[in-house]
Amino acid sequence: MTQNDNTLIMAINVVGVLIAYVLLGLSLYLSTEVPLATKGYWGMGILMLTISLINVVKYRFEWKSSEDRLRKIEDARNEKLLEDALKDPA
Repeated sequence: MTQNDNTLIMAINVVGVLIAYVLLGLSLYLSTEVPLATKGYWGMGILMLTISLINVVKYRFEWKSSEDRLRKIEDARNEKLLEDALKDPA
């Protein structure tokens, strides 16, 4: 059930981002008083912001995944230590 919820949320977010890009592009295209150089500068800024946001999400996901792996290793080590302690006849 969680996978379906995540897929739906991701789809809604992708649609929202696409709509925002279309509306932003349309507003830049239709704005006649802004010079073309300024429009290009804004476009580059938006592109760089998008790349930065993707990197932030990627690194945050990797950090969380790394934490989960370390936690699983610690849990396995603790379980092994407890198992060894219970098997020890002393």
